[in-house]
Formats: sequence, C-alpha cells, structure tokens
Amino acid sequence: MSHPPREPNPASTSTGRLLIRHSGPGDAAALRDLYAQPHAYDGTRQLPDPSEEQWQQRLDLCNEQQRSLVAERDGCVVGQLMLTTFERHRRKHVATLGLAVSAASQRQGVASALLSAAIDLCDNWLAIRRLELTVYTDNDAAIALYRKYGFVIEGEHTDFAFRNGGYVNAYTMARVKPA
Repeated sequence: MSHPPREPNPASTSTGRLLIRHSGPGDAAALRDLYAQPHAYDGTRQLPDPSEEQWQQRLDLCNEQQRSLVAERDGCVVGQLMLTTFERHRRKHVATLGLAVSAASQRQGVASALLSAAIDLCDNWLAIRRLELTVYTDNDAAIALYRKYGFVIEGEHTDFAFRNGGYVNAYTMARVKPA
C-alpha cells in the first residue's frame, strides 16, 4: 500500500526539512548503514554488520501487517520505524514497533517525528487501539520519549536479550489510544 509522504513540523536543526515517508526498494543500503551503527545494534535486537541483501529482503517482505517508515533529511535516511500489526482476530487492534535513528541525527526530533507519524497511522487509519514495544531498561532517552507519547511501563523482562557479552533487561511499554 502506498501513501503520500508526510512532512511533519521540521525538527529544529540547522539542516533541511525532515520528511517522513514509507520506505521503498531503494532504501535497503541506507537502512543497512543505519543499523550498522554501534548504537543501533546496542539499542535494538539487530546484530552487527547487517547486509544490504538482508535489508532488501525485509523490505520485500513488508505487507499489510508491516509498514516501514523512514525519516529523510537532505536526501539521506536518518531514521526508521517498523510497525507490525497482527492478523489474528483477537489481536487485530494491536501493533508493535521498533525504531532507530542515526547517531548524527539524535536529539533532533527524528524519533518524535517517526513516532508521531506511526501513532497517527494507528489512531486514524489502521484502527489500532494498542501500540506495544520493548525497550532496554538502560535506554533512558527512549523511555522518556515513549512516555511523552503516552506509553506506560507494563512490566520488566529479566535477561531479555544478549548484548555486548552480557544480558540486559527490557521493559514492555504500551500506549492505549485515548477514548
């Protein structure tokens, strides 16, 4: 499904406008580069050194249940958010998300713009009532961002993932669409 690009309020930086759009086949190399950054695989469940082919396969597999949004500035992809909805009847009202922002573009409103676009898509177009995510408990910036958008911590997973030679805990957070 193709949607027109969105232009949220530009982040307050000295560079160009931030464009939020659905990713396309030509974005695989940019996404590989984004997720190859050490902070990206430290903060997600991605492994180091992803290949362009792996990212192309992920993009090719996007369907009605998966939507990949990218943030682009000055022609460069600076962030990505993957939104996954559920097919099963009793969970059709739920989606999960994961996101990453390039190191050079952090604290410039990129994650906020991606999250805002995803919430708009869920609330106004996909009939998603509950949006879920997991976040490592030591990722204070992400936790603060999610709280700003109405997410609450619902639980903690002990030894959730293996990272840098040790285990890390994660919170389950969710946002239920306000009535």
